[in-house]
Parts: sequence; structure tokens; C-alpha cells
Amino acid sequence: MSSVDLCGIELAHPIINASGTFDAIAARRAFGDAVLDEFPFSAYVSKTITPEPRVGNAPPRLWEEAAAMVNSIGLPNKGATGFLADDLPQLAELPVPLIVSVMATSSEGFAELVSAVAEREEVSAIELNVSCPNVHSGLIVGEQPSETTALLGSLRPLTGKPLIVKLTPNIADPASIAVAAEAAGADSVSLINTLKAAPLSPGGEPWLGAGSGGLSGPAVRTIALRQVADVAAAVSIPIIGMGGVESGSHARDLLAAGARVVAVGTASFRDPAAGTRIRAELVDGVAALG
Repeated sequence: MSSVDLCGIELAHPIINASGTFDAIAARRAFGDAVLDEFPFSAYVSKTITPEPRVGNAPPRLWEEAAAMVNSIGLPNKGATGFLADDLPQLAELPVPLIVSVMATSSEGFAELVSAVAEREEVSAIELNVSCPNVHSGLIVGEQPSETTALLGSLRPLTGKPLIVKLTPNIADPASIAVAAEAAGADSVSLINTLKAAPLSPGGEPWLGAGSGGLSGPAVRTIALRQVADVAAAVSIPIIGMGGVESGSHARDLLAAGARVVAVGTASFRDPAAGTRIRAELVDGVAALG
């Protein structure tokens, strides 16, 4: 399969990981340098980092649902300083371009992260996780076109590196956010993120420590297909499509819907080599179609 251009970044193939679903540092610790020799993705998207360290949500953090998983991990991370000092040097040894995912609750926090991350040569692009409330307005940045426009307006002048806006599926019209992001200078959008969910224990009490979480896995695939198609019809910037990808045919469907690149997420929890398998199935499927 031929290489793919994503915002000026050349990828060997169109399969990457979704943020937070494949821990490359832990994988290398467990499997050694074989991870580098057989890396399953053509780019690596880091776990989301925040300005300050986070311990994440209280356990339990996971719930298995029919054809899905609900997670309430809570973005545990070392914060910007810890990530740049400890994790970035290790991720820079991966044999693929590095995309760093960032999230904050204010434009000032985002600016701090983008400025610090963008100046590092090891970083090829930055993904903006816009699913958190703005501390000034109280609005979710990724749910309001005006908030998305304002955020990109403050971040775009800070770097020439590609900015990727990760869209939420939890609104009626994700395409409107994609349009606002493109108009304000985003280089790409990625979707879908997880769907809001609140599993209950057999006794009827909230199961997750935080009460609710995000649903992902095969059950969300058709939602992703629809939303990717809607966004593709509305914008001209590249789309990273994700949501329930378990096979090469699933990846092909997202590409046909308008994605340029496909991210594998929940499948990697069960099979760390899922990305390699899905890419092989995609190649075989495309070849079979001529």
C-alpha cells in the first residue's frame, strides 16, 4: 500500500493509533526492541498530556459491555514538564512520526502546552483534545463552534506544526465544529472520540469510580462512519477516522467515508498487534478489489 500524506507528514501506510489506547513505552518494556522492528502504526499519537500531573480517576476505571468498553481512566499523566523530560525522549526512539495529544481547561493552558511541545524537534504534530470545559466560559470547547474558533485563534500563531482537532461525537452536529476548526487554521480533524456512558453494577449503583466514562469499541463503528462522512462533506482538511475498527474492512469503510488515515483504539487493548493485522487485512482487501 502506498504512503499517505497527513498535513505534510509522510506516513508509510494509513493505520495509526488512537490516543491513550497503545502504550508504546510499556510495550517496549515488555517486549523489548522487537516493538521498534515491528511497530504496528505509521505514526504514534501519545496519551493526552495536561499542564499539571494527573493521577486519573478513582477505580474501577473499566467496564466491558456487549461489543464495547467503557473507560474512565481520567487522563493520568506526568504533566508537561514530566512528559518532556521522561516520556518524550523514549517516544522519540519510535520509528515513526510522533503526534502529541494535549488538553487544558483554558486557552492559556493550551498555549502553554502547545508552545512547550511544538519547540521540540521530535514532535511532528499536535492533537488538541477539546473535550474539557473552558474555565473562563464554562463551555465545552469542542461542543461550541465559537469556543473552537477562539481556541484555534490563540494557538495557530504559536507554531507552524500541524494542529489536529479531536472532535467529540456527543453533539448533534460535529461537522459544525470541524468547519469552525478549519476556518480558524486547523490542519486536520480526528473523530470520533468516545461516547458518554454510565454503566451500573448488578445492584443498580454506578460501577465506575467517576460515575461515568466513554464508550468505545465495535458498537460505535456505524456512528463513526456517519460522522466521518458528514465531516468529510463539510471540510477539505484531512480527516483521521476512528471508532470500532476491528478489521481491515472496517478501516476500508472509514477511508471510503472520507478519512485519509484510520486510527485503531479499543482493539489494541485485547491485541497489542491489532494494528499490524488490520493493516495487512486492509492491503489484502484493497488488492482483492483491484
